[in-house]
Amino acid sequence: MNRELERTGAIALIVIAGLLITNGWCQKITKIDRERAQTMLREISSDIKKHYYDPKLHGVDWDAKVEEMRQKIDATDSMNFALSKVAAALDSLNDSHTFFLPPVHNSRYDYGWQAQVIGDRCFVIRVRPGSDAEKKGVKRGDELVALNGFTPDRNNLWKMEYVFNTLRPQPALRLDLRDPAGKQRQVEVVTALIERKRVMDLTGMGNGNDMWDLIRQQESDQHLGRARFAEVNDVGILKFPEFDFTESEIEGMVGKARKHKALIVDLRGNPGGSVETLKYLIGGCFEKEIKIGDRIGRSEQKPMIAKLHGHPFAGKLVVLVDSKSASAAELFARVVQIEKRGTVLGDLSSGSVMEAKHYRYKAGIDTVVFYGASITDADIVMTDGKSLEHNGVVPDELMLPSAEDLANGRDPVLARAVETVGGKLDPEAAGKLFPYEWPKF
Repeated sequence: MNRELERTGAIALIVIAGLLITNGWCQKITKIDRERAQTMLREISSDIKKHYYDPKLHGVDWDAKVEEMRQKIDATDSMNFALSKVAAALDSLNDSHTFFLPPVHNSRYDYGWQAQVIGDRCFVIRVRPGSDAEKKGVKRGDELVALNGFTPDRNNLWKMEYVFNTLRPQPALRLDLRDPAGKQRQVEVVTALIERKRVMDLTGMGNGNDMWDLIRQQESDQHLGRARFAEVNDVGILKFPEFDFTESEIEGMVGKARKHKALIVDLRGNPGGSVETLKYLIGGCFEKEIKIGDRIGRSEQKPMIAKLHGHPFAGKLVVLVDSKSASAAELFARVVQIEKRGTVLGDLSSGSVMEAKHYRYKAGIDTVVFYGASITDADIVMTDGKSLEHNGVVPDELMLPSAEDLANGRDPVLARAVETVGGKLDPEAAGKLFPYEWPKF
């Protein structure tokens, strides 16, 4: 299975339970569902014991934890809570890359808005045009004071997102908001949904269009995940959305960068991805072989090396990060700092840096249910002897957009980055360089 570095995680039981109770979407559990939940817990817990990078499991009494959750699954009358017990078992390891992947939901959900922690506060950063959120007056720059009664912060916002986007999507969310002028209000935003087919025809024959729908979805995802490049005077700006590019694609990006005296690599919102892409990008920005750190696995320690690739970019380098920059994005930024190759600017990164494998499972005979788990198989210790897990990358220059900046579409962080390398770009123009594209729904 592919080894990945990505930002996501399991969820604390108390947060799951509280969020699920709020909207009352507790599906009644059947005998078959209960048995499936127990199978999920049993199979995943077995692979945790076999493959988790720390054989001591951070001191967690794993067998006792699994037994506790097994008993709770037996006692619950809700499938939602049964699945939450599986997630909670993995969460006890307090590891950003070890988490439960529940069965895919039969519907597609879109909440119509997105939030992000900036500094120590949480703000709405986007609202989908035409969504119920827009109709209810939710705006960019609104501070998200509470979500379904819970106060979002740097430690728990991603847990809420895991519940709402992966474990148990909700039909509506209650938002407590504060606008830039300080006025507070509460709104309930209805979730848009599209029912998926329970059985899909992937043969492409007859009237079966499901395969072509999947192909179109894949093409849309590739478009949204593309890297974008902009030029401002003699400064190249690379918007790098995720670490999922081939060596030749990275070489093409570096080739564009070589035409400029300075390069800004924008990793804000980047969740990480492939280790190989990380090595390619480092190899394209350094004129020597670079040791990223040591991969500390279950039974061995191996250096993680990025080799020189072709003709690297040798000009000034600035890296942008924020609270959603994770995993490989954090490693790249920290290598730039340690090697004194350039400047890191923005917000404290997420502190979610481990290496993991995805495991896939299925339960049932007549009706098969597919599910999975991500299990960490290595920690990455940087050359300064420290791990970024739970720590993150501290920028060389802390630079945060204000509520007013968000509301008006300004990007003072990118504008400041251009200024540091001798260019000029006002925040309004910076905010228009890479317009956000909403996924089709």
